[in-house]
Amino acid sequence: MMKRKRISVAVAAIAAVVMSVLFIPAASAAPVSAAFTKVSDWGSGFEGKVTVTNGTTASISTWSVALDFPSGYTISSSWDATRVSSGQTHTFTPPSWAGPLAPGASVTFGFNGSPGNFPGISACRLNGGSCAGGGGGTVPGAPSGLAGTSTANSVSLTWSAASGATSYNVYRNGTKVGTPSGTSYTDSGLNASTAYSYQVSGSNSAGEGPKTGSVSVTTKPGGTDPAPGRTAAPYLWLGWGDPPSPTTVMNATGIKWFTMAFILSSGGCNAAWDGNRPLQGGVDATAISQIRAAGGDIVPSIGGWQGNKLGPNCSTPEALAGAYQQVISAYNLKAIDIDIENTDEFENEAVQDRILNALKIVKQNNPGIKTILTFGTSTTGPNYYGNRLIERSQALGANIDIFTLMPFDFGSSNIYNDTVGASTGLNNKLKSVFGWTTAQAYAHQGISGMNGLSDQQEMTTTATWQNITTWAKNNGLARLAFWGVNRDRGCAGGGVVSNCSGIAQGDWDFTRITAGF
Repeated sequence: MMKRKRISVAVAAIAAVVMSVLFIPAASAAPVSAAFTKVSDWGSGFEGKVTVTNGTTASISTWSVALDFPSGYTISSSWDATRVSSGQTHTFTPPSWAGPLAPGASVTFGFNGSPGNFPGISACRLNGGSCAGGGGGTVPGAPSGLAGTSTANSVSLTWSAASGATSYNVYRNGTKVGTPSGTSYTDSGLNASTAYSYQVSGSNSAGEGPKTGSVSVTTKPGGTDPAPGRTAAPYLWLGWGDPPSPTTVMNATGIKWFTMAFILSSGGCNAAWDGNRPLQGGVDATAISQIRAAGGDIVPSIGGWQGNKLGPNCSTPEALAGAYQQVISAYNLKAIDIDIENTDEFENEAVQDRILNALKIVKQNNPGIKTILTFGTSTTGPNYYGNRLIERSQALGANIDIFTLMPFDFGSSNIYNDTVGASTGLNNKLKSVFGWTTAQAYAHQGISGMNGLSDQQEMTTTATWQNITTWAKNNGLARLAFWGVNRDRGCAGGGVVSNCSGIAQGDWDFTRITAGF
């Protein structure tokens, strides 16, 4: 009996070792990978193949391999995979007849392309990650029902959800332009009477799935889109600086839009003009009605340099979006501007992210609304916090329409040169972060200057402002504003005051120039 017991113990010990070998923890398993090989090249064309290997210990039901080709190279045919091509990117997924890829198994697909002397692929992505180890899991299938409608300057897209997708990727003419979490997206800052091609794919933790087929949408002729687009909207503040009648200014200058200041917190996460005037029933609501009756409209400026702001007072993105929604619903707005300044918002990274996530929610809940961020700058472009704001807007999928710089109180010795320099720096940053062309980036930019004397005694004359306006118009910027209409009256030698510019000028000269934008 003792001998038999010892044998049983020994067998159990051996079995435990065997089981520990058979059941290796998933974390130590090799990843899923994909490898490209050029099979042959005959001078006028080439053959390539890709081998996908499941190095994990579990079957994977699908995979996605995206290959970026060098410029000028195309695929003429492919086999043993389903292919969707967009520009220089070719995305392959399993054919309809393929089953799950078993642990340790490999599959191969191939293609012919041209011309010859193929140097190799530029980039390879497996399930949205590295082809050297894209990981397991199941990427979403392609969304369905992609459709779009347009204005002169924007395209609004909708599609049906893809199973398993937690976010989506929107491509315009082969370039990713947005990453919404829902099944709609508005692409703004476009040219009128222009055809654009769109595709959408789904993503989850396993990576990016295949794209839809292309849908072409043509924007309407110019002049039919009432919101930015290109909008001239100088600041008007009814709580400061001997505010003029907006209709008087409209009739004298031809201006149609105003940026109205400032929406603040009236206590907690509740919106009010200057933190104390109600959204309805006060002078601000009356002015908005007058502006609209005269054929114009407004963008509210939410935030600013001082005061009790909504960004720090609303504790979550959802709550902040709700405060923004109070303002949007009160006036049925087409656009909102978040003037993000000072240490409580602009230089507070948590509040920056809260604002961006709130604007993302606003876009989802208000199809077609334009969102604007206005912030300070250096003479060469955004500073650290400005660059972070842009980078985080892309990372969070906030889908901001217009990034507006305030090129004043920034140590300028030549306002025109430094405004152009700051705007060029912003353009380069937007191109880098979003992959836009120069023209596309400018179509997402704005300038908000300061007429006459700034707090730092920087001088913007009417001639300088005309040059800035001409430059902004010629480069296709989306927004032009200045601070502010209250100060658009002459008082040579008057200094920096609330109701005039501190220089010699006629009443509303800066507004009249801005209206020509």
